Amino acid sequence: MTPITSMDLTGFTEREPGVWTDERGLVLSVHFFDLVPDLPAPLDQPDRLRHGLARSVARAGAGLIEAVLGEVDSVPAVRQLVKVRRPDGHGQVFLGSWTVPKAGCSAVVKVQAGEGPMTGLREAVVLDRVGPERYFTPHPYGADVAGGLPHHVADGEEWDAQFPEHPLTQVRTALARIAPTVVLHDGFASLPPFAASPAAAAPPAEPEEPEEPAAEPRAPRRWFRRGRSA
Repeated sequence: MTPITSMDLTGFTEREPGVWTDERGLVLSVHFFDLVPDLPAPLDQPDRLRHGLARSVARAGAGLIEAVLGEVDSVPAVRQLVKVRRPDGHGQVFLGSWTVPKAGCSAVVKVQAGEGPMTGLREAVVLDRVGPERYFTPHPYGADVAGGLPHHVADGEEWDAQFPEHPLTQVRTALARIAPTVVLHDGFASLPPFAASPAAAAPPAEPEEPEEPAAEPRAPRRWFRRGRSA
């Protein structure tokens, strides 16, 4: 039960309501949150939004790879790619999401995947090619973004083609394929837009633990339904 009425689920198998997986281990989930979005700025203030997201993700011990503004079914939205440490400390989990915020609620499409037994190969190869002096860079969304996982060039999209099996590549690719197929309920799409207070400083939701990929959303409004396929 979400404002998402349909989307392309090719290659995914439903595991529970609102959660699907594919043969590579990708987890796709949809969510509806019936509360004011906790974004640090409205979408028409992109620099402030990205800066606030990067700082709050870093405070949570993770790292914001990128935040990009766009649309889902012609409705303004923000895409985030986040990396988090596995609870056991072995490798990372990559989370990609599109958040469609409204004044009093939001819809989210999320894809996530974790590293397997072999970790750090992408980072090691890129480090060797660019050199240590060019590998780690200040966070592009603010020099004061500190803590969490460091920002480095190996997470860049330009390296995806060379590492097609890497979980970051798979998350980025799956989200890019699925997002254009998402159809939102007309009632949700027509709700008033999100407009954060100028004094808002609340951080966005912390990334979920990888073992709990489908956080339980609050009860959706009854006129929403969830489609199973495009």
